Order: sequence, then structure tokens, then C-alpha cells
Amino acid sequence: MPYSGRMKRSPRLTAATAPLTHELDVLDEFGATRRIAIPAERALTVFVDNRELVTLMTLGAAPELLVLGYLRNQRLVQSIDDIDSITVDWDVQAAAVKTRAGIENFDQKTAKRVVTTGCGQGTVFGDLMGDLASIRLPAADEPSARISQRTLYGLLNAMRVQESTYKSAGSVHGCALFRQDELLMFVEDVGRHNAIDTIAGWMWLRGMGGEDKTFYTTGRLTSEMVIKAAQMGVPIIVSRSGVTQMGHQLAVQLGLALFGRATNRHFICYSGQARFDSQPEPARAI
Repeated sequence: MPYSGRMKRSPRLTAATAPLTHELDVLDEFGATRRIAIPAERALTVFVDNRELVTLMTLGAAPELLVLGYLRNQRLVQSIDDIDSITVDWDVQAAAVKTRAGIENFDQKTAKRVVTTGCGQGTVFGDLMGDLASIRLPAADEPSARISQRTLYGLLNAMRVQESTYKSAGSVHGCALFRQDELLMFVEDVGRHNAIDTIAGWMWLRGMGGEDKTFYTTGRLTSEMVIKAAQMGVPIIVSRSGVTQMGHQLAVQLGLALFGRATNRHFICYSGQARFDSQPEPARAI
């Protein structure tokens, strides 16, 4: 189910805010007391038409977009037009989703859960592999669906200089969406799955396709992360971390370019080399 086409009706979203960090006094190895910041983490229970769906543990940077992307990536709604509103209230730690005509087969869609390695999420509804056959990514020879080594370095540098909660408090994952080396959106959360869902919601709200985009994450590339990026229509994924066997297998199957261990001027291209314009570095003397 690609992310394409303009929506007819946009859902009404609140703009709930919450502190992203929390300060506390700690004792270090020198016996000194000092004040540091740690990431905030809060529970957000999602209700759909007054029915409890799931509780997400989140940083809370963009909760409405997180819920929107979660509904999309869990394949619970087919069109953004189906959603009337998303209301987040941090006082009660809840997100109320109101649909325009209900969710068809809600009980059936939410009955089967697959336990995943996701931090901050941990399950997906339905068949994890159910929609693979319907995913269509742009051909590898499409210029906009390729990446050069120079562009990859520019992307990595943009992430290196990006201001973030991770730099001040650590213990969070960051995800970003690029068009070549142009940063379109950056978000952090306690789990990489929350972060990618937030970007998915941001794209969906704008009717934005992923065919000319690159997705970046600080987290490892598991099967679920690969599937979610593919559902967003994004043909290129870059990670600061590594990849699991199943993540690699699915990337090959779907025709994704997968880069891991990518920091500074270092990377490994695990799959999709046909999308990569390599400009090799000179060999270093040992």
C-alpha cells in the first residue's frame, strides 16, 4: 500500500506537547553529584472510537503523527480520509482516534499479534508478511530512486550535525527522511519503531510518496523496520547500526538498497547495490 496521492479530507489533529527530557541529580564515579538530563518516557494509550487499541511508550515529540503512522503501518486503516480526528491529552495519557465510519473487521484485524524486537512497541497486528506482494518500489534505474556515495556522505554529515535529544540526554533513537541529502524531517523517540511511524504519519498527512526518498535510522534494521520503510514506498534505507538476517532477506526480496554501520565516511551496503553509484575511497595502507 504505497504512500501516494493527495488526501481529500485531512483529519483534525491536536498539537499536544510535553517535555522531551527530565533533569535529575546523579552520583558519578568520582563521588561527585551533578545534574544531567535523561529522555522523558511516557505511556500513550490509543483508543479508536472509544475502544482501547494499544499503549505506546513514547518520548512524545509528535504524538498525533505517531498515532497516525501507527494506524497506517499496522494496516488498520486504508485511507487517511477514514480518520476524522486524533486528540492527544497528556493529562490522561491518552490519544482518542475518531473515525468517520468505524474500522471494518476491527476485532479480526487486531486479534493476531506478532511479537517483534521493537523497542517501545513490541507487537504488530495481523500478518507481518501479508502485504509484501502488494508493495511496489521504483525501478533501480530510476534516477530519483538511486543514491551516490557523495550523497550518502552528505546525508551522514547532516545527521552528524543535527541537534538532538540524543546528544543532550542519550537513550533515544532517531529517524529521518531525506530527498537525496536534503533533510525533510527528523524525529526521535524511545523506540525506533515509534520514530518511523511518526515519519509515516507525517508523510501520509501530506500525501507524500517515498519513491524519491531515503530513510535513515539510528537503530538496527529488523524485518519490521524494512517492511515499514517499504510500505512507505522508500527504496533506500540507511542505518547507523546493523541488519538482521530476516531484515536483509526482505530487503533483497523487495529490491531495497540497505546501508548499515553508516557513520562519517564508513558504511556497508548489504543489498540493492544496483541503486548505488559507488565512488570508492582510496585503499588505506595497513
